[in-house]
Amino acid sequence: MICTLTARRLKPGTFEDFRAAWMPSEQQQEASSKWNPVYICRDVNDENVILAFGMFEGTVDELRQAQEEYGYDQTVQDASQYVDEVLLDGAYEVIEEIRPD
Repeated sequence: MICTLTARRLKPGTFEDFRAAWMPSEQQQEASSKWNPVYICRDVNDENVILAFGMFEGTVDELRQAQEEYGYDQTVQDASQYVDEVLLDGAYEVIEEIRPD
């Protein structure tokens, strides 16, 4: 399993526009079916800092293929006009899952 994680600082007042640019089309939703779930989070101290992360059920190669099918690069480009700064962006292999007893 791969965790995809991106933190962005948005331009003030652009969250709704960013979200519209980021919202997947029906075709993208099919290509992204291995992400389960995906979360969009807002910093409690700065509404312009958002975190997006998801758990991808597959290998890194499958992730890259799904991103290509999804049109990930184009989506990032479309949404970039609303982003001041990318704070963190990466894919991380899940090596341990800890659940409370």
